[in-house]
Amino acid sequence: MIKLKTLVNFLNETLDIKAVHNDVSNNGLQIQGCKDIEKALFTVDFSLELVDYAIDHDVQFIFVHHGQSWGNSMKYITGSNYNRIKPMIDHGISLYAVHLPLDRHPEYGHNAVMSKMINLHNVQPFCEYEGINIGFKGILSGGMSFDELSKKLRFELNEYILKNSKPYLYKLDNFVSLSINNSKGQKLSKIGIVSGGGSKDSVYSAISDGLDCLITGEFTHSSFFTAKESGLSVIAAGHYLTETPGVIRMMQLVEKHSPGIEVEFIDIPTGL
Repeated sequence: MIKLKTLVNFLNETLDIKAVHNDVSNNGLQIQGCKDIEKALFTVDFSLELVDYAIDHDVQFIFVHHGQSWGNSMKYITGSNYNRIKPMIDHGISLYAVHLPLDRHPEYGHNAVMSKMINLHNVQPFCEYEGINIGFKGILSGGMSFDELSKKLRFELNEYILKNSKPYLYKLDNFVSLSINNSKGQKLSKIGIVSGGGSKDSVYSAISDGLDCLITGEFTHSSFFTAKESGLSVIAAGHYLTETPGVIRMMQLVEKHSPGIEVEFIDIPTGL
């Protein structure tokens, strides 16, 4: 068991949420539940499906990347706000959400974990957004073909979920294959990674930095010809899938920091 206040303080400090000032997400504890935590649930998106699962499995704390409170979105507690928040309060379940701080974290963030998955070297901050770098770039020693890199990323991301969630929750192969192969058969070595919906900002940053390939989550129509004409290759592996690594990594960290509580990652992919 761990006190809610102790766990929240640990997460706030570890992820340095105060360092990010321009995030539309209201990062941190968004819904306060009971004081004592015995079981914590980790996933990417806050949803009613998640709330129902938490209630059925006696969860006291939920950690997500995409929470319920964005800007002034909770000005009125009606509709979706009411449907999700009321059962959380009724059952004493807390909600902790962290957005950009989890994208950018140099050790526990999505992009840092993916950098390790594909064995990037000389890793440096990459892609400025609202005054902060949210991604990472680095070098693949020896390089990889476009297909080799895409297959490795696909395997590593899905394997990471498989190893860290209950088998019956695992949805086979979450990889979303939207890509531009500009490699012309050449090996790719200079790689940038921006999880989730980095699209336009990450494309321009990758081109500006002279990268061979951008790994991201979503790739929008408006960025297609910009990337294609620049010679930049793009692997868009899915918004959801590219934002699972940091959540899982934080679950592992919390389990290590607080051995008295039970932790679980639940895989609820959107297919996007």
